[in-house]
Amino acid sequence: MRLMILESGAKARTVNKYLGKGWIVEACNGHVQDLPSGKGKGRSKAMWASNNGNLPEPPWDWTDGAEKVINKILDKATRKGVDEVYIATDPDREGEFIAWRLSILFSNFPVVKRVTFNEITKTAVNEAIQESGEIDADLVDAAKVRRFMDRLVGFRCSRFCRSWRLASMGRVQTPTLGFIVEREIEREAHVPIEYHSVHVDSDKVRFNVRFHEKNDEDAWTDDSGKHRADRTADSGLAKDAFDALENAKAIRIVSVKEGKTNRKPQPPFTTATLLQTASSTLGWSVAKTSKMASTLYQLGHVTYIRTDSTRTNSEAREKVRKYIKSEFGDDHLGSGVLGPDAKKGASNVQDAHEAIRPTRPEKTDVDANADECRLYGLIWARFAASQMSPSIRERRDMRATVDDLKKPLTASASWRIHAGWEAVYAKYHGDVRTSPPKYALEEEGEWNISKSEENPLMVTDETKPPKRFSESSIVQAMKKAEIGRPSTYVSTVSNLSTKKYIKVEGSSLIPTKGGRMLWLDVVPFYNEQENSEKLFTPLFTSKMEDNLNGIEHGRINGPEVWTDFVEEFRSMHSRAQDKKREFPTPKQMALLESRVPHLSDKRRSELLSGKSLSELTGDDARSIIEQLFDSEEDNGHLPPSEKQTNLIVKLSDQAGLELDVTLEKVGVADISELTGGREGTASELISQMIENSKNLPATPPQVDFVNKLSEQYKVPLSEILAIAGLKEISEMSKADASIIINEMKKRSRQRGSKRS
Repeated sequence: MRLMILESGAKARTVNKYLGKGWIVEACNGHVQDLPSGKGKGRSKAMWASNNGNLPEPPWDWTDGAEKVINKILDKATRKGVDEVYIATDPDREGEFIAWRLSILFSNFPVVKRVTFNEITKTAVNEAIQESGEIDADLVDAAKVRRFMDRLVGFRCSRFCRSWRLASMGRVQTPTLGFIVEREIEREAHVPIEYHSVHVDSDKVRFNVRFHEKNDEDAWTDDSGKHRADRTADSGLAKDAFDALENAKAIRIVSVKEGKTNRKPQPPFTTATLLQTASSTLGWSVAKTSKMASTLYQLGHVTYIRTDSTRTNSEAREKVRKYIKSEFGDDHLGSGVLGPDAKKGASNVQDAHEAIRPTRPEKTDVDANADECRLYGLIWARFAASQMSPSIRERRDMRATVDDLKKPLTASASWRIHAGWEAVYAKYHGDVRTSPPKYALEEEGEWNISKSEENPLMVTDETKPPKRFSESSIVQAMKKAEIGRPSTYVSTVSNLSTKKYIKVEGSSLIPTKGGRMLWLDVVPFYNEQENSEKLFTPLFTSKMEDNLNGIEHGRINGPEVWTDFVEEFRSMHSRAQDKKREFPTPKQMALLESRVPHLSDKRRSELLSGKSLSELTGDDARSIIEQLFDSEEDNGHLPPSEKQTNLIVKLSDQAGLELDVTLEKVGVADISELTGGREGTASELISQMIENSKNLPATPPQVDFVNKLSEQYKVPLSEILAIAGLKEISEMSKADASIIINEMKKRSRQRGSKRS
């Protein structure tokens, strides 16, 4: 009897169909053990020492629910007499880490083997079993070092940023946030430049008025200095051009330049390009695309979905080429596209497996739900297209004119003469022109103008700020900067949103106040150090990713990378802490601003030593705060908290009282005169108001609810009111209503218990 352990239940069910009798196939549901969460004795350490050239060995903890799952599998395997265990977790760094922990947990069985497959097909699974091997120690070391790095940075820097009341910082998360914040700053600095453009359409070809050449004194350029000949700042010039087109009966061609355009297909999908293309083509979020792709992989329809590679195996290519030849003909076959990520020696490439492609390339659709089928169709089309010929278009670049128009018109007409790879993209590209224009493509040729409200058209607009990042474009930016991994693209964006550093509006990622504060106020403590690698920059993060890849491929020693990183980080973190001590934190300033105004002039002078709050250093602030909490000194009264003042205002409104009338109950005239703490006047006033509110008449919702209770339980209203000693519902107070409602709930629970 043999046992195979995979990560997901869906994948396990698919593989179980291929293996049959003599096999038990189970799912571990992802990570089973990982770094301690930080709870309990000895668990708060962010790192562990590396001794004698070995990586640290922390006390690996069970993940949520994993111990129960693994014990169940162990028990079943023992009862069934399993003597061979095959660990088939995902074929990447994280999958190898999971396999390593499982190999230890199942080490009592006679044979424990590691198997990997890039696609879940019967052939691939059986071949993997035949070629089973050992755990890849280099991959495991890379996974460990990544964890140690992330925990060290996350633990220390997150504590650092809490002085600003911020949630966390991360090795990859924070530089990614930087892209979003810097883009927002660019948008705010943008100064709109107005322009006018004029065009006219004929036979679906657009003729633009060419107002200025590049060297003209009045040439229009955008923010970046790029020249646009079809735009002008001269509204009078644009209006004259529009009037000329309005009065014209036909466009006359002055010159024609012939040419052809070849459009090459793209290589098969990587994780990043799949997320981007599904966003632009299907309008999906990266989370949805990732989920649908995972399901397709687990069902055995596509290869592994976490990859940076664009290479594919020859057998799959031959199958899809056979289909292309049969369906479209020899002239639609190409030499095959190899993306830059598949080139030998490309950096930061998760190249342990192929690009994302169909496992059965001859199948253009699969048995799945509508969204899964849509994504499969896109993956299939991209793979098929990579083996097809370029599409070819005839192109004619024209100059033209009309009567009374001083400026020339320019246009480009194109039509496809060979579909090539676009034949499998028809559903995504919409209508494509496949025949030349009906008007003469030659000098002196005339093109008619079909006049309408929109033709010709003069447009007055202004330049727009750079677009905010979307989920897909931030993935593209991460990929370009070589930070993050295919497995972390989605989670990084999700974490930024969860931590409230960004908000998502439509497709746009917008930094929040907290996100801006983290990047602009906190990160500079690490990124503006002299003679430093600058911790939260794409360059430093990319270097670390490259080191992890070096460990993974056996080029670099893992313990050395970890030791060097610890030394480097400690130095940067120490300098950041030293710099931080020079200034009060926002938390310290908020406390001082709330307490200092309540001090006597003499005490204020003693504490501040003649300085204003804005002149205090961090050490000054700490010293003053320590003295403010000295119970033997005259430090004035403690002001009420924001929560207390908000509650007082709310209770006053509910009671229908003016705030000054409410404050008179504790003998103060202004809310700033209240004192905080449990024994303060704010707390006393709140207690009074809550007690008094009990005697206020019941609210309309309470009255309605009591009436509904009478109907629901078929109990006379008089009997329900008697619970609070009432005869009429009009006599019911808020306190009475609470008594009645609680009693009826209690009776309901008792009735339910008796029925059980």
